[in-house]
Amino acid sequence: MQKGRRKMKNRSILIVDDEVELLTMLKSIFERAGYSQVITATSGEEAMKLCTVKMPDILITDVMMPGMDGFALLQEVREISKVPVLMLTARGEAEDRFAGFELGADDYLVKPFLPKELLLRVEAILKRVYPKENRCITLEYVTVDLDQAVVMREEKMIPLTAKEYGIFLKLAENAGRIVTIGALCQCACGEIWQGYETTLMTHIRHLREKIEKDPSEPVSLITVKGLGYKLMVK
Repeated sequence: MQKGRRKMKNRSILIVDDEVELLTMLKSIFERAGYSQVITATSGEEAMKLCTVKMPDILITDVMMPGMDGFALLQEVREISKVPVLMLTARGEAEDRFAGFELGADDYLVKPFLPKELLLRVEAILKRVYPKENRCITLEYVTVDLDQAVVMREEKMIPLTAKEYGIFLKLAENAGRIVTIGALCQCACGEIWQGYETTLMTHIRHLREKIEKDPSEPVSLITVKGLGYKLMVK
């Protein structure tokens, strides 16, 4: 997952806004989050010129701009590319959102918004549009290929069972965060999971045997006593 995340952070982002101070702030948000290719434009016309030279991996544009506004920019971009587009606006009217979606916008974010929300929206779009970038997860001693459901360890490929895969995927989607026992039991046993805690522990033990150097002293799949488990990725 971390390797895929690094690839995601190498995706090029074009941000378009006529307010220079806001544009500078938005660029800083992405750069502090680790994105290495953040390009800016102060008008729709400038953005369109940049897009014709090299299309970014994602376009983030304000709606209300003098001259070519965000809707007009989106319309022109859609004539030459299916690049994902996130629209930013100070107006939250449904008509504006509908207009953007009808023109082919991928998402809509109303100002003011928190930097974290912006980053999460962009990350979700990138994962959806470029899904293959996030299918291998590097742990301390192994790499897990989610497409093949196998653990790659010292030139060996160890298959995961369906239950193990479901549990591991849930942990990987929340890497570095605690996933509750209940949430993991649902992955293994379905909606009615009460009473399956022992079964979950068995699956966790089998997972550790496949991904840890010493399953009795795990460093990748950590127990958080009384709460659940946490997956640590590199």
